[in-house]
Amino acid sequence: MASENPQVWNDPGKLQKLNQEKVMIERALQEFQGFDQRLQDAEVLLTMALDADDESSFQEVKTELAQLEKTGSELEIKKVLSGELDPNNTYLSINSGAGGTEACDWASMLLRMYVRYAEQQGFRTEILEMSDGEGAGIKSATLLVQGPYAYGFLKAEIGVHRLVRISPFDSNARRHTSFASVFVWAEVDENIKIDVNPADIVVETYRSSGAGGQHVNKTDSAVRMRHLPSGIVVQCQNQRSQVQNRAQAMKMLKAALYEKELEERAQLKNELESTKKANEWGSQIRSYVMHPYQMVKDHRTGFETSQVQDVMNGEVDPFIRSFLKAQVTDQMKLS
Repeated sequence: MASENPQVWNDPGKLQKLNQEKVMIERALQEFQGFDQRLQDAEVLLTMALDADDESSFQEVKTELAQLEKTGSELEIKKVLSGELDPNNTYLSINSGAGGTEACDWASMLLRMYVRYAEQQGFRTEILEMSDGEGAGIKSATLLVQGPYAYGFLKAEIGVHRLVRISPFDSNARRHTSFASVFVWAEVDENIKIDVNPADIVVETYRSSGAGGQHVNKTDSAVRMRHLPSGIVVQCQNQRSQVQNRAQAMKMLKAALYEKELEERAQLKNELESTKKANEWGSQIRSYVMHPYQMVKDHRTGFETSQVQDVMNGEVDPFIRSFLKAQVTDQMKLS
């Protein structure tokens, strides 16, 4: 075992990562063994129920099999979440589309939705950057979401989200369509080396916007980093110190560059998932309709619900799991 190598004990970061991997593997093994044992027990009980013509035992088997079906579905999803970065924390950024105040308000609604979703999953969130809209809402925001498999689950949200509603900002009460894009990339640890040439980075400082006390209005503590070769831009304003914001922005940039490298590798191997959508206007992954009817529909999987307010209050998990289950099906077809 790698953890038995004496050299590893001199590297606390690597040792911690190995211990985390060990815990996850042991947990997965226990879950599978428990599932397999319950399945065998149900089979034995079914045989006894049939032999004795015992209706109550037969009903007990039916109840157990229904629960096992749900457990099996969960294990299938965890099989999909086997990527190198799936267990990691994640960054989630939201950017309003064209449409001024309407789009900015929609972006703020999405931010609230994902914060609520994270709370329901037991994840921790931290807003690293937020730019206010001119009239209402936000132009952009970046969240750090911390929790087991945060990236594995939230990567299902990458794409354009479309809102249709009667505008609260339109005095004529007309129906408006708004767009916002969501991008997700995994937080990478210090063991993954990403070389960034300082000459390739343009660093800008500016005054933080939004709530944050008097300090943010007096100093240019917020940091924006632009990586010229890739065009990647990251921002951080949650810390009081410009030095701290710069360090966090560099960490975000390295994570984004690593994500980009993984995507390029996948393209070279021609292994991109067939359901993946380009993050461009007109390629929305999900529509949220509040008028003339109530519906949220995922265009990749066909999953939909009429409970729009529940979704906006963070009930995104059914959509994410539907997407992950679709990936399970795609993998089975390819195997």
